[in-house]
Amino acid sequence: MSLVGKKFPNLSVDAMNDLGDTFKVNVLEEAVKNNKKVVLFWYPKDFTYVCPTELFAFQDALKDFEAKNTIVIGASVDTAEVHFAWLNTPKDQGGIEGVTYTLLADTNRNLSDQLDINQIGNETYDEASDTYTMDGPYVPWRATYLIDEEGTVFHESVNVEPVGRNVAEYLRMIDAYAHFQKHGEVCPANWEEGKEAILESRDSVAAYLAKRLN
Repeated sequence: MSLVGKKFPNLSVDAMNDLGDTFKVNVLEEAVKNNKKVVLFWYPKDFTYVCPTELFAFQDALKDFEAKNTIVIGASVDTAEVHFAWLNTPKDQGGIEGVTYTLLADTNRNLSDQLDINQIGNETYDEASDTYTMDGPYVPWRATYLIDEEGTVFHESVNVEPVGRNVAEYLRMIDAYAHFQKHGEVCPANWEEGKEAILESRDSVAAYLAKRLN
């Protein structure tokens, strides 16, 4: 079920940073208490292939997010200790040394299960042993949430493991939502900061479309 337009779950999760500090993070509270937007992105596993490219892409854009009053948080179901090991492994050895934002360690899957973003394989039952087994990984898809200063989700997306995200699109989404918050104008397709937005009226939309068609 979509969370768009709803409050993000009020749940604290273990976390780790590049300094080796372990602590609890409540994403909803991070947004509300700091009066900031939050981009929370989930990735399947540490020490993998596509995942580090995404973590570095968010790191490269970290100052852009901060300039837009936005906190970046990564998340997986790996332990805080595995996060720390990955954070201290050089890039040329498959690590993410240099990443500075917080990583959630949802090892009990309390949050990812509540978000319903974990990959779940086929379950089989063995009558002889009276046991259930499941094939495939029990890790998150590449899920992304944009959360506003009141803790409300204004964007969510989920995609499969082989396909990495476009970080620039989340920056654009934040710009567009911030424009709506400030001006009350809605942002048409492919809108970027500095471009014309429109009022929620038929006349405004008609005038905008007429300009594009001419």
